[in-house]
Amino acid sequence: MEMKQWTRVRKNILNEERSKRSVMKEESLHYETLERMLKHSHPPGYQSRVVKKERKIGPYLEWIEEIIRLDKDTHKKQRHTAKRIFERLRDERGYNGGITAVKDEVCRIKKQTKEVFVPLIHRPGEAQVDFGHALLNVNGELGSYPFFVISLPYSDMFFVQMFPRECTETFQEGHVRAFNHWGKVPTRISYDNTTIAVSNITGSHTRDLTDGFLHLQSHYLFNEHFCRVARGNEKGVVEGMVKYTRSNYLVPVPQINNLEEFNEELINRFERELQRQVRGKSKNKGELFKEDLAAMRDLPLGDFDACKLRPGNSSWLSLVRFNCNDYSVPVAYAHRELEVKGYSIKCAFTGMAI
Repeated sequence: MEMKQWTRVRKNILNEERSKRSVMKEESLHYETLERMLKHSHPPGYQSRVVKKERKIGPYLEWIEEIIRLDKDTHKKQRHTAKRIFERLRDERGYNGGITAVKDEVCRIKKQTKEVFVPLIHRPGEAQVDFGHALLNVNGELGSYPFFVISLPYSDMFFVQMFPRECTETFQEGHVRAFNHWGKVPTRISYDNTTIAVSNITGSHTRDLTDGFLHLQSHYLFNEHFCRVARGNEKGVVEGMVKYTRSNYLVPVPQINNLEEFNEELINRFERELQRQVRGKSKNKGELFKEDLAAMRDLPLGDFDACKLRPGNSSWLSLVRFNCNDYSVPVAYAHRELEVKGYSIKCAFTGMAI
């Protein structure tokens, strides 16, 4: 019944003192309906007097919830479908209801147990790191090249460098170039679980770290944060920057002669980002970037040697093996134990007698 009629009836009887009989006839109302209208200022909620029957699926709901809970620890390709749950209910539990009720309950339970996320707080001076991949045409040869991205979520500034491969030395070199360019070191850096930095996952956020990562951290003294497995949203800003870099700076496919010259060009391009306005903030990137720098650590004294260190033995042919390749050493170093250093761009290897 519309509120308009409800109000009109009450006014006719309570204000104008018309008879109930005349109003009932005029509005085509039953006596009980009229009494209810006079008693309440607005239509009361309808309450069904029909007693609901117990659903056939009811006694099995706890079992279904337990199945769905246990499935979370199983590979997603081997989790129960609603059809499979129905079959097990029928065969193992004696359920004699329909599959539609099972599908409805499975859908409801999964919605109720679905993860909920809250926005992350990004403090000044903190960073996120990731690698992306893109095509480059270098001297007429097309190939896929990794690019290192370090992002500052507070100011939305970032630093990118292209490398010939993704490995320990390029991982370290990317950090070194960013820190030297900024003249500062972030206080905390978030990573995914790359094998370059992580040798073993021991807990939700605890990791056994590689010597290469610990060497870098020991020099710059930043705090590390590793995302939970399959939780890339914990470093979603840098993942967005990887996509932004690829679509805005690497399309169309760059035609270049030298990788290092292209890296210098990238740095110059990213400097223009300082004038861009950050969505949802009153300051531009340049102003926020200054706040980022103010919260960072000072660079340590001395340079970091970004390279992969490996012990090696030089053969009687004055060759030393590194990364499945043989490299020449001075004859004076033949038949000796050496420390081999592998660098990123130059691909040069130096040996020092141990």
